[in-house]
Amino acid sequence: MNLFSTLHRFTVVPSLPKELSGLQRIAYNLWWTWEPEAIRLFKRLDPELWRATRHNPLEMLGCLQQATYDSLMLDEGFMSHLAQVEERLDEYLASHTWYERHGTPRARIAYFSMEFGLHESLPIYSGGLGILAGDHLKSASDLGLPLVGVGLLYRQGYFRQHLNLEGWQQEIYPENDFYNLPLHLERDGAGEPLTLELEYPGRNVRVQIWRVQVGRLRLYLLDSNLEENTPADREITTRLYGGDQEMRIRQEILLGIGGIRALRLLGVEPNVCHMNEGHAAFLALERVRILMEERSLNFQEAMEAVRGGNVFTTHTPVEAGIDHFPPELLERYLGCYYRHLGLTREQFLTLGMQNHGRSNENFCMAVLAMKLSLHSNGVSELHGMVSRRMWADVWPDLPEEQLPLTYVTNGVHQKSWLSEEMSGLLTRYLGTRWLEQSDDSLWRKVSRIPDAELWRTHRRGTERLVDYARLSLKAQLQKLDAGAKEIERASDVLDPEILTIGFARRFATYKRGTLLLHDKERLERILNHPERPVQIVFAGKAHPADHQGKELIRQIVQLAQQEGFRRRIIFLEDYDISVARRLVQGVDIWLNTPLRPQEASGTSGMKAAFNGGLNMSILDGWWCEGYRGNNGWAIGRGEVYDDLAYQNEVESRAIYDLLEKEIVPLFYNRGSDGVPRGWTAFMKASMQTLCPVFSTDRMVQEYARRCYLPAFENWERLNRDDLRLAVELARWKERLHGVWGGLSIIAVQAECDREVTVGQKVPISVQITPGEVPLTEIAVEVYFGVLDSRGAIMGGEVVPLDPATEPDKVGHFGGELECRFCGRHGFLLRVMPRHPELGTVYDPGLILWG
Repeated sequence: MNLFSTLHRFTVVPSLPKELSGLQRIAYNLWWTWEPEAIRLFKRLDPELWRATRHNPLEMLGCLQQATYDSLMLDEGFMSHLAQVEERLDEYLASHTWYERHGTPRARIAYFSMEFGLHESLPIYSGGLGILAGDHLKSASDLGLPLVGVGLLYRQGYFRQHLNLEGWQQEIYPENDFYNLPLHLERDGAGEPLTLELEYPGRNVRVQIWRVQVGRLRLYLLDSNLEENTPADREITTRLYGGDQEMRIRQEILLGIGGIRALRLLGVEPNVCHMNEGHAAFLALERVRILMEERSLNFQEAMEAVRGGNVFTTHTPVEAGIDHFPPELLERYLGCYYRHLGLTREQFLTLGMQNHGRSNENFCMAVLAMKLSLHSNGVSELHGMVSRRMWADVWPDLPEEQLPLTYVTNGVHQKSWLSEEMSGLLTRYLGTRWLEQSDDSLWRKVSRIPDAELWRTHRRGTERLVDYARLSLKAQLQKLDAGAKEIERASDVLDPEILTIGFARRFATYKRGTLLLHDKERLERILNHPERPVQIVFAGKAHPADHQGKELIRQIVQLAQQEGFRRRIIFLEDYDISVARRLVQGVDIWLNTPLRPQEASGTSGMKAAFNGGLNMSILDGWWCEGYRGNNGWAIGRGEVYDDLAYQNEVESRAIYDLLEKEIVPLFYNRGSDGVPRGWTAFMKASMQTLCPVFSTDRMVQEYARRCYLPAFENWERLNRDDLRLAVELARWKERLHGVWGGLSIIAVQAECDREVTVGQKVPISVQITPGEVPLTEIAVEVYFGVLDSRGAIMGGEVVPLDPATEPDKVGHFGGELECRFCGRHGFLLRVMPRHPELGTVYDPGLILWG
């Protein structure tokens, strides 16, 4: 007999007196995670319990005794503090926002991500992608965007990391107790959980929906751990990035298709969907399916309507980091689905292929997202360039710089990462507007902060980091049953007064976590200099299957155990948001050593900058845009090497040279008051140049202006009048594909000598035989620019040509090219479709070069 078959269930929740109910209200809105007064309020309840519950106010409220609540109600200071925080929350929710002034209430945006890193107490994230998604939601709330988040709720989330005596990473997967997390289970009018069904091979999977309140907006998380499901299907939402490809496709069907169905079940119908990486790309197919069923459209007609309202962000510059599924796996899981869309196997697979002529190409989720989105972007300027090169085959007829794949550089949610002391210091000298807007003129006021005050404010963060590191090392050693003497020696590890370098990130091999250890003898001399010592704090996790990454961690831990390095190097285990916050608030130098150009953006260094830390990094990702020469240090000049061993040798030497010749002397060159004024000048320059730019407030505003609002306008235009324009556009493209081959260029003439002078205008005339394509439906353009050494146009510009006033069977077009630069120039003619309402339209196959 199964003892649990008749198990009766109920939920126990904290029993708070009415006078203290505000604590629960605040705890259920993650606004508290970036409001210092709210954090202080919860910490005040019981500082030890606050640490023991990993800063989870709901779990803490459930642990407190009634006597504690009774004493709190008699504490006038605490009750006043509670009222103050509740008032702040009310003011926040009611205040006017940036979006009210710059957006439209008709837009409804849904942001889909595989992970969300909002706070350490909600462990459903692994690293940078999730932290970025969490910061995106927080800034979207601050700015007032009409946005909802959609993700998955993992029972175990990402692993907890423990290190054994040899330094090998061990993975532990504790269960998340959903009923002690800031979650609400969505229910119907009868109080029953809202559920939806998804079709998987041979069965349906039932899913329930949880809600997280993030300031003004909601995050919906899907959960398959229901008794009605098979044990295998209950595992779909067990672990983030766990399992094989089959588990991954199950999760991505749930996120994309299930996410759209969940929103509709909740009465939320987005007109703009943002896919944060390709994991959610199936949502585009589900949006198409819904339109086909509800409006009796075919796939192409529905796709035109949906594509205009989709936004896609790619986060990796390496195709191996993108999900690819073999055709047989797609067939098993989505065969019935795509046939229901009216697609053949080849048509469906082509949607996820760069070059459908390659028979061995797998289905790529990023390609699907790009083909079904109007706006696609990378996450830094360099990453945008790399992505255009990487995905050039998706748009085979366009030159690289003309590809519709731009960039929006990442940022960080400043209020979540700033130390309380630094936040107070900035408010004293900048006022309060810096909390609400990214403004260069506001941040220039950092120059007014006295050097000594800025320096001592930052040192308090270093002191806290050192205290935390010592306590963490002691706890780590105690778990490993180390001797009392060894545990006691942890008390003298690190020193709050010396130069502190931080290196913390995912331990993938391309990030080169051990580059700093390349020459151990030289490093030891730097770290143990008798007058100018240096120390390094490492942290980070390797993927459970990444044995090379684990080996890097082991090397660092073992080096830190050697006597010459014991007091100067520490590896903090179990890297999470809480550890990251302490690091970015306390380090003097944030070190980043990726193999260029494999760091798409990176955001940790931005967080350090807000706290007065300085960056030393390879010129990759965001640092290419951030580095100014007086606000941090660049390792090299952006070189790319063919020989990795040689590159490691060159760049490790560059790090040691920078430390010995520039960084360490600058840090220890003190005035009579002990303040290093040269160093504080760098700190101020860093904050003035980086803080107004690399915030998620700026980033989300940029997404709104450049992506969300244009996507909404496209969606609205294509969907009005019973989708007239979308249907017309699909049929127009279909007609053009049938007759485009009859179009030809007869003559192209440039009226100029072999040499022209700068500023001269070169007349261009063109004759075209349009065949069956109406002359009014073509756009004739010149792609024009300076030639490189291989004879290719570099960074060309597009110059439209005008049709002749008297159109005839042979189309005459003309215009002129202005030569603004010296050098060898060239041009190409291109002919593209011109829609009467949408203007020039690019569609693969509908372009003629000559």
